[in-house]
Amino acid sequence: MSKFELNPQALSRREFMAKSAALGLSAAVASTIWAESGLADTPKKGGHFVLGLKGGESTNTLDPALSTSHVTAKALRAFGNTLTIVTADGDIAPSIAESWEASGDGKVWTFRIRKGVEFHNGKTLTPEDVQQTLARHSNEDAQSGALGIMRGIEDIRVDGDYVVVTLTTPNADLPYLMSDYHLVMQPGGGMDNPAEGISTGAYKVVADEPGVRYGFDKFANHWDDSVGHYDSHEILVLNDDTARSAALQSGQVHAMNIVPPRTAKLFGRAPGININATSGRGHYIFVMHCDTAPFDKKDLRLALKYAINREQMVENVLRGYGSVGNDIPINEAYPLFDDTMEQRAFDLAKASEHYKASGHDGSPIVLHVSDAAFAGAVDAAQLFQLSAQEAGIPLEIQREPADGYWSEVWNNKPFCASYWGGRPVQDQMWSVGYLSTADWNDTRFKNEQFDALLLKARSELDETKRKELYGQMARIVWEEGGLINPMFNQFIDGYSDKVTGWGAHANGDLMDGYVASRTWFA
Repeated sequence: MSKFELNPQALSRREFMAKSAALGLSAAVASTIWAESGLADTPKKGGHFVLGLKGGESTNTLDPALSTSHVTAKALRAFGNTLTIVTADGDIAPSIAESWEASGDGKVWTFRIRKGVEFHNGKTLTPEDVQQTLARHSNEDAQSGALGIMRGIEDIRVDGDYVVVTLTTPNADLPYLMSDYHLVMQPGGGMDNPAEGISTGAYKVVADEPGVRYGFDKFANHWDDSVGHYDSHEILVLNDDTARSAALQSGQVHAMNIVPPRTAKLFGRAPGININATSGRGHYIFVMHCDTAPFDKKDLRLALKYAINREQMVENVLRGYGSVGNDIPINEAYPLFDDTMEQRAFDLAKASEHYKASGHDGSPIVLHVSDAAFAGAVDAAQLFQLSAQEAGIPLEIQREPADGYWSEVWNNKPFCASYWGGRPVQDQMWSVGYLSTADWNDTRFKNEQFDALLLKARSELDETKRKELYGQMARIVWEEGGLINPMFNQFIDGYSDKVTGWGAHANGDLMDGYVASRTWFA
Protein backbone atom coordinates (compact mmCIF):
# COMPACT_ATOMS: atom_id res chain seq x y z
CA MET A 1 0.00 0.00 0.00
CA SER A 2 1.48 3.34 -1.03
CA LYS A 3 2.08 6.02 1.55
CA PHE A 4 -0.17 9.11 1.23
CA GLU A 5 2.03 12.01 2.37
CA LEU A 6 0.92 15.56 3.02
CA ASN A 7 4.15 17.41 2.29
CA PRO A 8 3.71 21.08 1.32
CA GLN A 9 7.27 21.20 0.02
CA ALA A 10 6.52 18.55 -2.60
CA LEU A 11 3.14 19.76 -3.86
CA SER A 12 1.60 22.72 -5.63
CA ARG A 13 -0.95 24.65 -3.59
CA ARG A 14 -3.83 23.13 -5.58
CA GLU A 15 -2.49 19.60 -5.08
CA PHE A 16 -1.86 20.26 -1.42
CA MET A 17 -5.39 21.59 -0.84
CA ALA A 18 -6.94 18.66 -2.71
CA LYS A 19 -5.02 16.07 -0.68
CA SER A 20 -5.83 17.95 2.54
CA ALA A 21 -9.53 17.69 1.72
CA ALA A 22 -9.13 13.97 1.03
CA LEU A 23 -7.65 13.59 4.49
CA GLY A 24 -10.60 15.40 6.02
CA LEU A 25 -8.83 18.69 6.81
CA SER A 26 -10.87 21.88 6.50
CA ALA A 27 -9.80 24.50 4.00
CA ALA A 28 -8.91 26.86 6.85
CA VAL A 29 -6.60 24.33 8.52
CA ALA A 30 -5.00 23.37 5.20
CA SER A 31 -4.41 27.01 4.32
CA THR A 32 -2.72 27.55 7.69
CA ILE A 33 -0.40 24.59 7.15
CA TRP A 34 0.42 25.84 3.65
CA ALA A 35 1.16 29.34 4.94
CA GLU A 36 3.34 28.07 7.80
CA SER A 37 5.35 25.96 5.38
CA GLY A 38 6.82 29.18 4.03
CA LEU A 39 5.85 28.48 0.44
CA ALA A 40 2.98 30.97 0.50
CA ASP A 41 5.48 33.79 1.06
CA THR A 42 8.16 32.58 -1.36
CA PRO A 43 7.60 34.11 -4.80
CA LYS A 44 7.90 31.73 -7.70
CA LYS A 45 9.40 33.27 -10.82
CA GLY A 46 8.10 32.75 -14.33
CA GLY A 47 4.91 32.31 -16.32
CA HIS A 48 2.57 34.53 -18.30
CA PHE A 49 -0.01 36.39 -16.19
CA VAL A 50 -3.21 37.59 -17.89
CA LEU A 51 -5.69 40.12 -16.53
CA GLY A 52 -9.23 40.45 -17.86
CA LEU A 53 -10.34 44.01 -17.28
CA LYS A 54 -13.47 46.06 -17.62
CA GLY A 55 -12.94 49.74 -18.36
CA GLY A 56 -11.01 49.89 -21.63
CA GLU A 57 -11.78 51.94 -24.73
CA SER A 58 -10.45 52.38 -28.24
CA THR A 59 -9.69 56.00 -27.33
CA ASN A 60 -7.29 55.02 -24.52
CA THR A 61 -3.70 56.24 -24.50
CA LEU A 62 -0.61 55.33 -22.49
CA ASP A 63 0.03 59.01 -21.77
CA PRO A 64 -0.09 58.94 -17.95
CA ALA A 65 -1.60 62.43 -17.83
CA LEU A 66 -4.66 61.33 -19.80
CA SER A 67 -5.41 58.05 -18.02
CA THR A 68 -9.09 57.96 -17.08
CA SER A 69 -10.00 54.26 -17.16
CA HIS A 70 -9.42 51.08 -15.16
CA VAL A 71 -7.35 49.57 -17.97
CA THR A 72 -4.84 52.37 -18.45
CA ALA A 73 -4.51 52.81 -14.68
CA LYS A 74 -3.53 49.13 -14.34
CA ALA A 75 -1.15 49.44 -17.30
CA LEU A 76 0.57 52.38 -15.59
CA ARG A 77 1.02 50.31 -12.44
CA ALA A 78 2.67 47.58 -14.51
CA PHE A 79 5.16 49.68 -16.48
CA GLY A 80 5.54 52.78 -14.28
CA ASN A 81 6.86 53.95 -10.93
CA THR A 82 5.87 57.02 -8.93
CA LEU A 83 7.93 58.84 -6.32
CA THR A 84 6.05 57.13 -3.49
CA ILE A 85 3.54 54.32 -3.01
CA VAL A 86 0.69 53.76 -0.57
CA THR A 87 0.87 50.44 1.26
CA ALA A 88 -2.05 48.11 1.91
CA ASP A 89 -2.13 49.48 5.46
CA GLY A 90 -2.51 53.02 4.16
CA ASP A 91 1.03 54.11 5.01
CA ILE A 92 3.32 55.95 2.61
CA ALA A 93 6.45 54.13 1.42
CA PRO A 94 9.48 54.90 -0.80
CA SER A 95 9.67 54.10 -4.49
CA ILE A 96 11.64 56.34 -6.89
CA ALA A 97 12.15 58.63 -3.91
CA GLU A 98 14.31 56.80 -1.36
CA SER A 99 13.47 59.28 1.38
CA TRP A 100 12.06 62.75 1.96
CA GLU A 101 11.87 65.47 4.54
CA ALA A 102 9.91 68.66 5.01
CA SER A 103 10.86 72.09 6.25
CA GLY A 104 9.54 73.07 9.64
CA ASP A 105 6.52 74.80 8.17
CA GLY A 106 5.71 71.95 5.74
CA LYS A 107 6.10 74.20 2.72
CA VAL A 108 9.36 72.88 1.23
CA TRP A 109 9.80 69.15 0.62
CA THR A 110 13.10 67.54 -0.38
CA PHE A 111 13.02 64.11 -2.07
CA ARG A 112 16.19 62.03 -2.38
CA ILE A 113 16.04 60.30 -5.78
CA ARG A 114 17.04 56.66 -5.97
CA LYS A 115 20.22 55.92 -7.94
CA GLY A 116 20.67 53.03 -10.38
CA VAL A 117 17.13 53.20 -11.79
CA GLU A 118 16.91 52.48 -15.52
CA PHE A 119 14.22 53.40 -18.01
CA HIS A 120 13.00 50.73 -20.42
CA ASN A 121 14.88 52.48 -23.24
CA GLY A 122 18.20 52.01 -21.40
CA LYS A 123 18.52 55.57 -20.15
CA THR A 124 19.38 56.08 -16.47
CA LEU A 125 16.78 58.01 -14.50
CA THR A 126 18.06 61.31 -13.14
CA PRO A 127 16.61 63.91 -10.78
CA GLU A 128 16.08 66.04 -13.90
CA ASP A 129 13.70 63.40 -15.28
CA VAL A 130 11.73 63.55 -12.04
CA GLN A 131 11.62 67.34 -12.12
CA GLN A 132 10.46 67.37 -15.73
CA THR A 133 7.82 64.70 -15.09
CA LEU A 134 6.30 66.72 -12.26
CA ALA A 135 6.58 69.93 -14.29
CA ARG A 136 4.64 68.42 -17.22
CA HIS A 137 1.77 67.40 -14.97
CA SER A 138 1.76 70.94 -13.55
CA ASN A 139 1.28 72.39 -17.04
CA GLU A 140 -2.37 72.98 -17.98
CA ASP A 141 -1.59 72.07 -21.61
CA ALA A 142 -0.90 68.47 -20.53
CA GLN A 143 -4.52 68.17 -19.29
CA SER A 144 -3.29 65.89 -16.54
CA GLY A 145 -5.67 64.13 -14.20
CA ALA A 146 -3.19 65.09 -11.47
CA LEU A 147 -3.39 68.82 -12.22
CA GLY A 148 -5.65 69.44 -9.24
CA ILE A 149 -2.94 68.37 -6.80
CA MET A 150 -0.07 69.91 -8.79
CA ARG A 151 -1.58 73.39 -8.71
CA GLY A 152 -0.49 73.70 -5.11
CA ILE A 153 3.17 73.58 -6.20
CA GLU A 154 5.05 76.85 -6.62
CA ASP A 155 8.44 75.54 -7.76
CA ILE A 156 10.24 72.27 -8.59
CA ARG A 157 14.01 72.27 -8.82
CA VAL A 158 16.95 69.87 -8.82
CA ASP A 159 19.62 70.06 -6.13
CA GLY A 160 22.23 67.36 -6.77
CA ASP A 161 20.64 63.98 -5.97
CA TYR A 162 17.50 65.68 -4.70
CA VAL A 163 14.34 67.18 -6.10
CA VAL A 164 13.06 70.11 -4.04
CA VAL A 165 9.35 70.93 -4.18
CA THR A 166 8.16 74.28 -2.86
CA LEU A 167 4.45 74.66 -2.19
CA THR A 168 2.28 77.75 -2.29
CA THR A 169 0.89 76.69 1.09
CA PRO A 170 2.17 73.99 3.47
CA ASN A 171 0.84 70.47 2.96
CA ALA A 172 1.61 67.62 5.34
CA ASP A 173 0.15 65.12 2.84
CA LEU A 174 2.45 65.88 -0.11
CA PRO A 175 4.21 62.45 -0.06
CA TYR A 176 0.77 60.82 -0.41
CA LEU A 177 -0.07 63.05 -3.36
CA MET A 178 3.13 61.97 -5.12
CA SER A 179 1.76 58.39 -5.26
CA ASP A 180 -0.97 59.42 -7.73
CA TYR A 181 -0.99 56.90 -10.58
CA HIS A 182 -0.71 59.61 -13.22
CA LEU A 183 2.70 60.69 -11.91
CA VAL A 184 4.80 57.83 -13.27
CA MET A 185 8.35 58.79 -14.18
CA GLN A 186 9.17 59.29 -17.86
CA PRO A 187 12.45 60.10 -19.64
CA GLY A 188 12.62 63.84 -20.10
CA GLY A 189 9.31 64.03 -18.25
CA GLY A 190 7.52 62.65 -21.31
CA MET A 191 7.74 66.06 -22.94
CA ASP A 192 8.50 64.65 -26.41
CA ASN A 193 6.31 61.55 -26.64
CA PRO A 194 4.25 61.00 -23.49
CA ALA A 195 2.28 58.06 -24.94
CA GLU A 196 5.27 55.87 -25.86
CA GLY A 197 4.88 53.76 -22.71
CA ILE A 198 8.45 54.18 -21.41
CA SER A 199 9.01 54.29 -17.66
CA THR A 200 10.87 52.39 -14.93
CA GLY A 201 8.38 49.71 -13.84
CA ALA A 202 8.77 45.97 -13.41
CA TYR A 203 7.36 45.33 -16.90
CA LYS A 204 8.02 47.02 -20.23
CA VAL A 205 5.36 47.59 -22.88
CA VAL A 206 5.57 45.33 -25.94
CA ALA A 207 2.00 45.63 -27.27
CA ASP A 208 -0.28 48.67 -27.27
CA GLU A 209 -3.72 47.99 -28.76
CA PRO A 210 -6.19 50.42 -27.16
CA GLY A 211 -9.54 48.87 -26.37
CA VAL A 212 -8.19 45.38 -27.12
CA ARG A 213 -5.01 44.41 -25.24
CA TYR A 214 -1.70 45.48 -23.76
CA GLY A 215 1.35 43.24 -23.61
CA PHE A 216 4.32 43.45 -21.24
CA ASP A 217 7.61 41.62 -20.77
CA LYS A 218 9.55 41.43 -17.54
CA PHE A 219 12.12 44.24 -17.48
CA ALA A 220 15.42 42.52 -16.72
CA ASN A 221 17.09 45.65 -15.33
CA HIS A 222 14.33 46.68 -12.96
CA TRP A 223 15.73 48.21 -9.80
CA ASP A 224 13.49 46.26 -7.37
CA ASP A 225 13.75 42.46 -7.51
CA SER A 226 11.02 42.03 -4.89
CA VAL A 227 8.33 42.71 -7.50
CA GLY A 228 7.57 41.56 -11.03
CA HIS A 229 7.71 37.76 -10.71
CA TYR A 230 6.12 36.81 -14.04
CA ASP A 231 8.10 36.49 -17.27
CA SER A 232 5.36 38.35 -19.08
CA HIS A 233 2.01 39.98 -18.45
CA GLU A 234 -1.02 40.78 -20.58
CA ILE A 235 -4.14 42.88 -20.15
CA LEU A 236 -7.20 41.84 -22.17
CA VAL A 237 -10.01 44.38 -22.43
CA LEU A 238 -13.19 42.45 -21.62
CA ASN A 239 -15.89 45.01 -20.91
CA ASP A 240 -18.72 42.47 -21.02
CA ASP A 241 -19.27 41.01 -17.56
CA THR A 242 -20.27 37.57 -18.83
CA ALA A 243 -17.29 37.31 -21.16
CA ARG A 244 -14.88 38.42 -18.44
CA SER A 245 -16.25 35.90 -15.95
CA ALA A 246 -16.16 33.10 -18.53
CA ALA A 247 -12.55 33.94 -19.36
CA LEU A 248 -11.56 33.50 -15.72
CA GLN A 249 -13.44 30.23 -15.37
CA SER A 250 -11.91 28.82 -18.56
CA GLY A 251 -8.38 29.84 -17.60
CA GLN A 252 -8.02 32.38 -20.42
CA VAL A 253 -7.27 35.00 -17.75
CA HIS A 254 -5.91 34.57 -14.23
CA ALA A 255 -7.69 37.51 -12.58
CA MET A 256 -10.47 39.98 -13.30
CA ASN A 257 -11.77 43.24 -11.91
CA ILE A 258 -15.33 44.31 -11.10
CA VAL A 259 -16.99 40.97 -10.45
CA PRO A 260 -20.71 41.84 -10.77
CA PRO A 261 -22.21 41.94 -7.26
CA ARG A 262 -25.32 40.09 -8.41
CA THR A 263 -23.27 37.01 -9.30
CA ALA A 264 -20.30 37.33 -6.93
CA LYS A 265 -21.37 34.78 -4.32
CA LEU A 266 -22.32 32.13 -6.85
CA PHE A 267 -19.23 32.82 -8.96
CA GLY A 268 -17.00 32.41 -5.91
CA ARG A 269 -18.24 28.82 -5.52
CA ALA A 270 -16.92 27.84 -8.95
CA PRO A 271 -13.97 25.42 -8.86
CA GLY A 272 -10.60 27.13 -8.87
CA ILE A 273 -12.01 30.64 -8.40
CA ASN A 274 -11.40 32.96 -5.45
CA ILE A 275 -13.35 36.15 -4.73
CA ASN A 276 -11.83 39.01 -2.77
CA ALA A 277 -14.18 41.81 -1.61
CA THR A 278 -12.49 44.79 0.01
CA SER A 279 -14.15 47.81 1.60
CA GLY A 280 -12.51 51.08 0.72
CA ARG A 281 -12.97 54.54 -0.74
CA GLY A 282 -14.54 53.69 -4.11
CA HIS A 283 -17.96 55.15 -4.82
CA TYR A 284 -20.62 54.71 -7.51
CA ILE A 285 -22.25 58.05 -8.23
CA PHE A 286 -24.32 60.36 -10.40
CA VAL A 287 -22.84 63.77 -11.17
CA MET A 288 -24.60 67.02 -12.13
CA HIS A 289 -22.86 70.04 -13.68
CA CYS A 290 -23.62 72.86 -11.27
CA ASP A 291 -23.05 75.46 -14.01
CA THR A 292 -25.45 73.96 -16.56
CA ALA A 293 -29.24 74.29 -16.65
CA PRO A 294 -31.30 72.89 -15.08
CA PHE A 295 -28.65 71.75 -12.57
CA ASP A 296 -27.55 75.31 -11.89
CA LYS A 297 -30.55 75.53 -9.56
CA LYS A 298 -29.71 74.37 -6.06
CA ASP A 299 -33.30 73.30 -5.41
CA LEU A 300 -33.25 70.96 -8.41
CA ARG A 301 -30.00 69.39 -7.22
CA LEU A 302 -31.46 68.88 -3.75
CA ALA A 303 -34.65 67.42 -5.24
CA LEU A 304 -32.65 64.74 -7.00
CA LYS A 305 -30.53 64.05 -3.91
CA TYR A 306 -33.63 63.46 -1.77
CA ALA A 307 -35.28 61.36 -4.49
CA ILE A 308 -32.69 58.58 -4.49
CA ASN A 309 -33.15 55.52 -2.26
CA ARG A 310 -29.62 54.68 -1.11
CA GLU A 311 -30.50 51.65 1.01
CA GLN A 312 -32.38 50.12 -1.92
CA MET A 313 -29.38 50.54 -4.18
CA VAL A 314 -26.93 48.98 -1.73
CA GLU A 315 -29.28 46.01 -1.40
CA ASN A 316 -30.37 45.59 -5.03
CA VAL A 317 -27.38 46.87 -7.01
CA LEU A 318 -24.44 46.10 -4.72
CA ARG A 319 -26.15 43.05 -3.18
CA GLY A 320 -24.63 44.09 0.13
CA TYR A 321 -21.09 44.52 -1.24
CA GLY A 322 -20.86 48.12 -0.05
CA SER A 323 -22.41 50.78 2.15
CA VAL A 324 -24.70 53.79 1.92
CA GLY A 325 -23.25 57.04 0.58
CA ASN A 326 -24.06 60.55 1.74
CA ASP A 327 -23.49 62.90 -1.22
CA ILE A 328 -19.84 63.50 -0.36
CA PRO A 329 -16.84 61.51 -1.66
CA ILE A 330 -15.47 60.77 1.81
CA ASN A 331 -16.27 57.91 4.17
CA GLU A 332 -14.86 56.29 7.29
CA ALA A 333 -12.03 54.70 5.30
CA TYR A 334 -10.36 58.12 5.18
CA PRO A 335 -8.22 59.56 7.97
CA LEU A 336 -9.85 62.53 9.74
CA PHE A 337 -13.37 61.58 8.61
CA ASP A 338 -16.10 63.59 10.38
CA ASP A 339 -18.61 60.99 11.55
CA THR A 340 -20.97 63.60 13.02
CA MET A 341 -22.41 64.55 9.64
CA GLU A 342 -26.13 64.12 9.14
CA GLN A 343 -27.06 61.24 6.85
CA ARG A 344 -29.28 62.43 4.01
CA ALA A 345 -32.44 60.32 4.01
CA PHE A 346 -34.66 59.19 1.15
CA ASP A 347 -37.51 61.70 1.41
CA LEU A 348 -40.02 61.98 -1.42
CA ALA A 349 -41.85 64.87 0.26
CA LYS A 350 -38.66 66.95 0.42
CA ALA A 351 -37.75 65.91 -3.12
CA SER A 352 -41.13 67.12 -4.38
CA GLU A 353 -40.88 70.34 -2.37
CA HIS A 354 -37.44 71.22 -3.76
CA TYR A 355 -38.46 70.27 -7.29
CA LYS A 356 -41.41 72.64 -7.21
CA ALA A 357 -39.21 75.39 -5.70
CA SER A 358 -36.72 74.98 -8.56
CA GLY A 359 -39.25 76.26 -11.09
CA HIS A 360 -38.33 73.53 -13.55
CA ASP A 361 -40.53 73.50 -16.66
CA GLY A 362 -41.32 69.77 -16.51
CA SER A 363 -39.20 68.79 -19.53
CA PRO A 364 -37.25 65.52 -19.29
CA ILE A 365 -34.16 65.59 -17.07
CA VAL A 366 -31.77 63.33 -18.97
CA LEU A 367 -29.40 61.02 -17.09
CA HIS A 368 -26.69 59.54 -19.33
CA VAL A 369 -25.66 56.08 -18.20
CA SER A 370 -23.78 52.93 -19.17
CA ASP A 371 -22.59 49.92 -17.25
CA ALA A 372 -19.13 51.12 -18.28
CA ALA A 373 -19.51 53.69 -15.50
CA PHE A 374 -19.89 51.02 -12.82
CA ALA A 375 -21.28 47.52 -12.42
CA GLY A 376 -25.06 47.83 -12.29
CA ALA A 377 -25.16 51.49 -13.35
CA VAL A 378 -28.15 50.96 -15.65
CA ASP A 379 -30.05 49.10 -12.93
CA ALA A 380 -29.23 51.88 -10.46
CA ALA A 381 -30.44 54.52 -12.90
CA GLN A 382 -33.72 52.68 -13.41
CA LEU A 383 -34.31 52.51 -9.66
CA PHE A 384 -33.49 56.22 -9.45
CA GLN A 385 -35.94 56.98 -12.26
CA LEU A 386 -38.78 55.16 -10.51
CA SER A 387 -38.27 56.88 -7.16
CA ALA A 388 -37.82 60.29 -8.81
CA GLN A 389 -41.08 59.87 -10.70
CA GLU A 390 -42.85 59.23 -7.39
CA ALA A 391 -41.74 62.73 -6.39
CA GLY A 392 -42.98 64.18 -9.67
CA ILE A 393 -39.48 64.57 -11.16
CA PRO A 394 -39.39 63.72 -14.91
CA LEU A 395 -36.11 61.77 -14.89
CA GLU A 396 -35.28 60.14 -18.23
CA ILE A 397 -32.50 57.61 -18.87
CA GLN A 398 -30.33 57.70 -21.96
CA ARG A 399 -28.13 54.63 -22.35
CA GLU A 400 -24.71 55.32 -23.84
CA PRO A 401 -22.23 52.96 -25.56
CA ALA A 402 -19.50 51.55 -23.34
CA ASP A 403 -16.77 52.42 -25.83
CA GLY A 404 -15.98 56.10 -25.50
CA TYR A 405 -17.97 56.58 -22.30
CA TRP A 406 -15.05 58.06 -20.36
CA SER A 407 -13.98 60.34 -23.21
CA GLU A 408 -17.34 61.38 -24.66
CA VAL A 409 -19.83 61.25 -21.77
CA TRP A 410 -18.08 61.59 -18.41
CA ASN A 411 -16.97 65.18 -17.74
CA ASN A 412 -18.87 66.24 -20.88
CA LYS A 413 -22.57 65.51 -20.42
CA PRO A 414 -24.25 67.59 -17.67
CA PHE A 415 -25.78 64.60 -15.81
CA CYS A 416 -24.27 61.12 -15.93
CA ALA A 417 -23.25 58.04 -13.99
CA SER A 418 -19.65 57.96 -12.80
CA TYR A 419 -17.21 56.17 -10.55
CA TRP A 420 -14.30 57.20 -8.36
CA GLY A 421 -11.83 54.80 -6.82
CA GLY A 422 -11.04 57.26 -4.07
CA ARG A 423 -7.64 58.56 -2.99
CA PRO A 424 -5.43 57.76 0.03
CA VAL A 425 -6.03 61.08 1.82
CA GLN A 426 -8.82 63.64 1.85
CA ASP A 427 -6.71 66.48 0.46
CA GLN A 428 -6.06 64.51 -2.72
CA MET A 429 -9.71 63.55 -3.23
CA TRP A 430 -10.96 67.09 -2.67
CA SER A 431 -8.16 68.63 -4.76
CA VAL A 432 -8.57 66.37 -7.79
CA GLY A 433 -12.36 66.38 -7.94
CA TYR A 434 -13.78 69.43 -6.17
CA LEU A 435 -11.34 72.33 -6.24
CA SER A 436 -12.73 74.99 -8.60
CA THR A 437 -9.68 74.79 -10.88
CA ALA A 438 -9.40 70.97 -11.01
CA ASP A 439 -9.62 69.44 -14.49
CA TRP A 440 -11.49 66.45 -13.07
CA ASN A 441 -14.07 68.57 -11.28
CA ASP A 442 -16.84 66.51 -12.88
CA THR A 443 -19.65 68.38 -11.09
CA ARG A 444 -18.39 71.83 -12.17
CA PHE A 445 -18.62 72.72 -8.48
CA LYS A 446 -17.03 76.13 -7.90
CA ASN A 447 -17.22 77.56 -4.42
CA GLU A 448 -14.81 80.20 -3.09
CA GLN A 449 -15.47 79.29 0.55
CA PHE A 450 -14.75 75.63 -0.16
CA ASP A 451 -11.51 76.49 -1.99
CA ALA A 452 -10.34 78.69 0.87
CA LEU A 453 -11.07 75.96 3.44
CA LEU A 454 -9.18 73.39 1.34
CA LEU A 455 -6.08 75.59 1.20
CA LYS A 456 -6.37 76.30 4.92
CA ALA A 457 -6.70 72.58 5.71
CA ARG A 458 -3.55 71.81 3.69
CA SER A 459 -1.48 74.14 5.84
CA GLU A 460 -3.02 73.07 9.15
CA LEU A 461 -0.65 70.65 10.89
CA ASP A 462 -2.94 70.18 13.93
CA GLU A 463 -5.01 67.11 12.98
CA THR A 464 -7.95 68.05 15.22
CA LYS A 465 -8.25 71.42 13.53
CA ARG A 466 -7.75 69.91 10.07
CA LYS A 467 -10.53 67.40 10.75
CA GLU A 468 -12.86 70.31 11.61
CA LEU A 469 -11.96 72.03 8.33
CA TYR A 470 -12.59 68.86 6.34
CA GLY A 471 -15.97 68.57 8.05
CA GLN A 472 -16.88 72.11 7.00
CA MET A 473 -15.84 71.34 3.41
CA ALA A 474 -17.93 68.16 3.37
CA ARG A 475 -21.01 70.02 4.56
CA ILE A 476 -20.65 72.61 1.80
CA VAL A 477 -20.47 69.89 -0.87
CA TRP A 478 -23.34 68.01 0.80
CA GLU A 479 -25.58 71.08 0.64
CA GLU A 480 -24.38 72.94 -2.45
CA GLY A 481 -22.60 70.42 -4.69
CA GLY A 482 -23.61 68.44 -7.74
CA LEU A 483 -22.63 65.03 -6.36
CA ILE A 484 -25.28 62.37 -5.77
CA ASN A 485 -23.47 59.57 -3.95
CA PRO A 486 -25.83 56.71 -3.19
CA MET A 487 -23.21 54.10 -2.35
CA PHE A 488 -19.62 53.22 -1.55
CA ASN A 489 -18.76 50.00 -3.33
CA GLN A 490 -16.50 47.20 -2.24
CA PHE A 491 -13.75 46.24 -4.67
CA ILE A 492 -14.76 42.76 -5.84
CA ASP A 493 -11.90 40.94 -7.56
CA GLY A 494 -11.89 37.43 -8.94
CA TYR A 495 -8.74 35.37 -9.35
CA SER A 496 -7.57 31.85 -10.07
CA ASP A 497 -6.31 29.65 -7.26
CA LYS A 498 -3.15 29.29 -9.36
CA VAL A 499 -2.28 32.81 -8.22
CA THR A 500 -0.80 33.51 -4.81
CA GLY A 501 0.59 36.53 -2.98
CA TRP A 502 -2.81 38.20 -3.20
CA GLY A 503 -3.68 40.87 -0.62
CA ALA A 504 -6.49 43.34 -0.01
CA HIS A 505 -5.88 47.05 -0.59
CA ALA A 506 -8.38 49.70 0.51
CA ASN A 507 -7.03 52.19 -2.01
CA GLY A 508 -8.15 50.35 -5.14
CA ASP A 509 -9.16 47.12 -6.82
CA LEU A 510 -6.66 44.42 -7.83
CA MET A 511 -4.30 45.36 -5.00
CA ASP A 512 -4.51 49.04 -6.00
CA GLY A 513 -3.51 47.97 -9.49
CA TYR A 514 -0.26 46.28 -8.44
CA VAL A 515 -1.55 42.72 -8.87
CA ALA A 516 0.80 41.86 -11.77
CA SER A 517 3.83 43.13 -9.87
CA ARG A 518 3.16 41.57 -6.48
CA THR A 519 1.61 38.16 -7.13
CA TRP A 520 3.03 34.96 -8.59
CA PHE A 521 1.91 31.51 -9.65
CA ALA A 522 1.60 28.94 -6.88
